[in-house]
Amino acid sequence: MDDRPLIKFVRLRPESDGDISLPQYMTPNASGMDIRAAIRAEMEIMPGQITLIPSGFAVSIPKGYEAQIRPRSGLAVKHGIGIVNSPGTIDADYRGEVKVAIINWGKEPFTLCRGDRIAQMVIQRVYQADIALKQDLDKTARGAGGFGHTGV
Repeated sequence: MDDRPLIKFVRLRPESDGDISLPQYMTPNASGMDIRAAIRAEMEIMPGQITLIPSGFAVSIPKGYEAQIRPRSGLAVKHGIGIVNSPGTIDADYRGEVKVAIINWGKEPFTLCRGDRIAQMVIQRVYQADIALKQDLDKTARGAGGFGHTGV
């Protein structure tokens, strides 16, 4: 039984970015496909700096699914590189270039090179909920207890 959704990609600049691999699973059981930087030349990302990195592709995701763009753990642990809006969401109806909002949380400048793996894309099923305005909500034991209400 194979009910995997078909994710379609298109290269936006095949003449200049044909050398950049499309997203791919790096191991047989990987949850996310690695995304690579389609930048022209090396770029230095300073501590605290946020920069939008192009991928060179657009994607078609089937209705009922989304793509989540997540940080790569190795970049985060070794260099403090993350994604400022993690996880980023690509909706099923978006057809523009996928770009990744990288942030350098580290203390040192980070050099990003053309073709570096910068993020991972995880495909998830999503549901749109029915919405109703009511006068009150169902009662629960927790009630309105918020941040830290159950202790450390």
